[in-house]
Amino acid sequence: MAADFAGIAAHDLSLIALRIDSTKSTNAVNGRSNAGRTGNGAAFQPIGGETPARVAGTAPMTAPAELSSLLALQGVEDPLQGRKKRAVARGTDLLDSLDDVKADLLVGRVSEDRLSQLMSLLSEAREQSMPGLDALLDDIELRVRVELAKFGRYPA
Repeated sequence: MAADFAGIAAHDLSLIALRIDSTKSTNAVNGRSNAGRTGNGAAFQPIGGETPARVAGTAPMTAPAELSSLLALQGVEDPLQGRKKRAVARGTDLLDSLDDVKADLLVGRVSEDRLSQLMSLLSEAREQSMPGLDALLDDIELRVRVELAKFGRYPA
């Protein structure tokens, strides 16, 4: 019976009056299963005897044509994200190298190779640095130059 109303527009449904033949209590809980039943006798029927006219079927739904282009756009990496990832990787390398130099300073033996590596990391960081970061990089570079000067090396 519900299938009879499937093709009716919402504004047409408001004009149809419905009559409920019977109701069943929902308060009682019993152990019987309703799996084998096909109906319980309750039905909804329009009052007035006229059956609504069926509406022609609608066209099947299709996916939007732009779906493939949207999926392709999701797969493209944002160039700013790539630069940000590289900057984070350079910063992590620089901090790791600084930790190694700090450990060497605490022991009293600073590796000249480690200081040279730190100088090269500093030059890479300076190429891509932000304005607020330059002062910090200057301080680190000064400390590395002092330590290299103790070995008799004076980088340009």
